[in-house]
Amino acid sequence: MTAETGQEELSFGSALAELEQIVRALESGQLELEDGLARYERGVMLLRACQEKLAQAKQRVTMLIGELESEECVTDAGER
Repeated sequence: MTAETGQEELSFGSALAELEQIVRALESGQLELEDGLARYERGVMLLRACQEKLAQAKQRVTMLIGELESEECVTDAGER
């Protein structure tokens, strides 16, 4: 999903939707072995990309919370 892997960059929502389609196809039991393996590999790649995007989002939220807490400390100190 990055330039390094040669895959297109997908949004989290797009990657998750494709992953859900792959899971449904695999669970159906109607795929040939080769197609099933190819979809499984794609699913693993999509899962990793989703996990990476979630980790990045968590890091951003943590950073923003830290900024807000710092601003609150400055505001509280100024009120004293």
